[in-house]
Amino acid sequence: MAMFVHEHLMQAVYFAPRGKKRLLFLGTNIQQRYLSPEDKLIGFVGDAGAGKSLLIRGMFPGLELTNDDDGINVRPLPLMEDADSGRFRYHTYHLDVRFESAFTQPWKIAEAIQKAIGTGHRVVVEHFDLIYSQLGVNAEMLIGVGEEVIVTRPTVFGPEPKNIADIVFESIKFRRMAHSAEDITSMILEEMGLEKPEIHSEIKHGFVLEVPEKPDIDLDLVEQRVLDLIKADLPICFADDGHIRVGEMIYPCTGPRIHIRRTSQIIGFHLLKEFRFDPIQKLYTIAGIVGEETKPNRSIDLFGGRNQSV
Repeated sequence: MAMFVHEHLMQAVYFAPRGKKRLLFLGTNIQQRYLSPEDKLIGFVGDAGAGKSLLIRGMFPGLELTNDDDGINVRPLPLMEDADSGRFRYHTYHLDVRFESAFTQPWKIAEAIQKAIGTGHRVVVEHFDLIYSQLGVNAEMLIGVGEEVIVTRPTVFGPEPKNIADIVFESIKFRRMAHSAEDITSMILEEMGLEKPEIHSEIKHGFVLEVPEKPDIDLDLVEQRVLDLIKADLPICFADDGHIRVGEMIYPCTGPRIHIRRTSQIIGFHLLKEFRFDPIQKLYTIAGIVGEETKPNRSIDLFGGRNQSV
């Protein structure tokens, strides 16, 4: 059954979750469902800060990344070093093409990848779209990370890395807007006396906050107070691994690197003016939408697209 899934996968799409634990879990889920032990070339595309490294950690536990948000882990790059020596020491190698291009010519990076996979080793490549033209071969599994996580197994007919990159680079802005709007809305709800919503979910171009009891609050007032903060054009930045800074305020956040830079960059924010009850989870939901393309009367469609698995 697993081999059937591998051979016949065209495309799987997940909402890209916000938060370290949920991204790691999604990576594990993708690995179990779609990765074959025989896959040698795994490509990731997506903007910096989209969560590619966390997905990789979930898919390949124990793999030491050559660089991450905390700085360089390994130098010189093991893949390049081993390609030069002709002796590959590891089963799986990691490579960030955007980062490594500052030190090594693209043709040399491509040559090292070809040598590794040609001798039966696996290479996990971030920013695969930047090396594809030099490499001349597509990834066996190609994963794009934007507002959604797109998992494909390309054939000679595609998709090409640029096709996936065009989608995820365009959509990541909605994920960043939604995440920033989500945290600002949570801040306002706490100021109005609600406990901080601990459970979050995703909808297209938006977010869902889940609370155990139906809140006694005015959603129009909540929306207006969020809009006031958006209009104030406050800076949003990383504070530490568990917090962001909004203006002078420090607020807990599970994905502090996945944000827009200023509140005014949140476009088209509005709340759906109803509390929806989830009879399975027994929770009430508060949903917010961002983006110029979205309309308030799309609430039914938005909830119909929810991904319950991550």
